[in-house]
Amino acid sequence: MLYELNEIKRYYNERCALSIGYLTIEQGKIYGLVGPNGSGKTTLLRILAFLDMPDAGSIYYNGSLVLPQLMPALRREVTMLLQNTRLLTRKVKDNVAFGLKMRHMDSNTIKHRVKEALEMVGLSVKDFANRQWYELSGGEAQRVALAARLALRPKVLLLDEPTANVDTVSETLINEAVVRAKEEWKTTIIMVSHDLSWLYNTADEVISLWGGRVVSHGPENVILGPWERVGDGLYCKALKDGQRIYVSGTPSSSNAVTVSPGDITLLSSVVNGYGESAYNLLRGLVTQMVYSNDGLLRVSVALGELNLVSLVDKDYIKKLDIYPGMEVYASFKPSAAKWL
Repeated sequence: MLYELNEIKRYYNERCALSIGYLTIEQGKIYGLVGPNGSGKTTLLRILAFLDMPDAGSIYYNGSLVLPQLMPALRREVTMLLQNTRLLTRKVKDNVAFGLKMRHMDSNTIKHRVKEALEMVGLSVKDFANRQWYELSGGEAQRVALAARLALRPKVLLLDEPTANVDTVSETLINEAVVRAKEEWKTTIIMVSHDLSWLYNTADEVISLWGGRVVSHGPENVILGPWERVGDGLYCKALKDGQRIYVSGTPSSSNAVTVSPGDITLLSSVVNGYGESAYNLLRGLVTQMVYSNDGLLRVSVALGELNLVSLVDKDYIKKLDIYPGMEVYASFKPSAAKWL
């Protein structure tokens, strides 16, 4: 096990930004972090990068307890790329070589690593090595920033929305370089990305965060209130299109529930009598269908202002002939919703 986190808490201005009971990260895998803004993704990345220590709890790395005095040495194995990383005011090759020189590598190794890293992100040494930092487009600059980190051949590569503000070509090349680092060097990749289709197709494991906590390992549906009590232990949320969602149980202070994608059934039409055994029968449009690593299809359905994800067997989808843009019904039992 590469990382092991136990009872981690991180506070900002007395607000708990991260609260993780137990989480493990294995060597040589790609992990995706998903969740809304403020869910704790960047806070978790900074802790995994040994840039911040948690206010409570313990972290083990390679089986050893992480202590503050060990963090500078551990950072040599871990590197992080932010969404808007700035380059040094120097040539491309010097940007990529900077970390290698700080580690006192010999000139031949540096030259080889710079060439290798630039080619990994689709930038030829001949055309880009001697360019100044200001002669690059936004996408090219982000690729150079990634190359500078790949040149280190890190044990762990942490990425916080690295493709959010780049062109399509750069986005594709960055994603390809990330996969290559995993395959060639067994680098562990932990990535926050807006490109959920790529993430769910590529990641070995997707970790869903909400409110600073791990909601699940895999895609998850979080439904916020307000909720109106309509019966003994039964609550209702009205959607803007007039449909209603019913959940059971005892409300929590978060005013939110989560529903596992595996608990949501898709129907191409209303089956007689089906609604009698399930309160929720919600009409919506299929907006996306993506294969997950486990061979299931991740189907996104838009229901007014809400989007639900269902994990469905491909044979079932084929049988019902469901496709993007099609109107379907998403159904789940009130008891399938869990209060956060």
